[in-house]
Amino acid sequence: MPVYARPRMLCNRRKKLSAGRRAAPQFTRMRVMQDQNALVAIGASAGGVSALLEIAAALPGDFPAPICVVQHIGGHSSVLPELLQRRGPLPAVHAADGDRLAPGRFHVAPPDHHLLLRGDVMHLTRGPKQNFARPAIDPLFRTVALDWGARAIGVVLTGQLDDGTAGLKAIKEQGGTAIVQDPTTAVEPDMPASALAHVSVDHCVQLDEIAPLLRRLVGAASRTVTAAAGDGTLVHEVAIERGDISIEHLAAIARPSSLTCPDCDGSLWEMNDKQPLRYRCHVGHAYTASSLRHGQKETAENSLWSTVRALREREMLLRRVAAVARETGDPAQASAGEAQADRLRMQIEQLAAMARGEMNAEQA
Repeated sequence: MPVYARPRMLCNRRKKLSAGRRAAPQFTRMRVMQDQNALVAIGASAGGVSALLEIAAALPGDFPAPICVVQHIGGHSSVLPELLQRRGPLPAVHAADGDRLAPGRFHVAPPDHHLLLRGDVMHLTRGPKQNFARPAIDPLFRTVALDWGARAIGVVLTGQLDDGTAGLKAIKEQGGTAIVQDPTTAVEPDMPASALAHVSVDHCVQLDEIAPLLRRLVGAASRTVTAAAGDGTLVHEVAIERGDISIEHLAAIARPSSLTCPDCDGSLWEMNDKQPLRYRCHVGHAYTASSLRHGQKETAENSLWSTVRALREREMLLRRVAAVARETGDPAQASAGEAQADRLRMQIEQLAAMARGEMNAEQA
């Protein structure tokens, strides 16, 4: 049975946290808005726009908490703030570097920029992509976890692959609340299913239940300011995401692997935390094992098609040389060239079948 077909069973199973972990170094948390008892951070990918609009429509006009949103959009232009504001009573804007969070407002990561927080101040960066995405969900969630602790509410919605899983885990480990859309109701179940598989989530609910749940959580009197501090791994990762790429940060949380970064061709380091299994490179690119595997597949496919193109051009040249040889009275040279071109055509067809995924193991 697929992992997303039994979300509530997974929710209950994942609530058992390992008790024997060695305590990590403690660090001081940034000052945050003292009059705010919660911050909501939402991550979404494929199918996320309609999901976000449904949530926006169901939130009340007096919703008291700021809402930060990362929707995978890449470098494409986005009108998501306008759509959110048109659908519901809350204002919505693209986040601006240096602006402070405002209660009852959607702050949406703009195209091709990661959205990070330092306390209640937003920062935008065109830092390295994470899980092949910019904006990515994990960077926002990790900075929220570090500076907002138990006042953070993380929400993972529909999407492919697993961006948001590691960040949601950080929020949960810092005392925050983890919410996941029921994967059986998601347009793309991968992201919420991954979060359920790796995070001890607090709530796994259908899409139409998320807004009422947020109202209850944000309004709960029990949500108080805490002085809990981020663990060492989180502090080092957030430092990298804020632009400090000194090797000391990476060496403190990861170890060298034999793999290569698909974005910059540098060496990848395997993170010490194995749930989920993740990798980072020297300059800041970050991947889960799932996204890295997906990227490797695309790289291999592109390489195969590039080889197919080069071999087809060689075949065309061989056949042209053979034709000229036959026209100029050299049938032996022509036959040799045509035979070589025929053998090349067979190789081309095999490689093209591999690129299309049409060859089984015996054929390969």
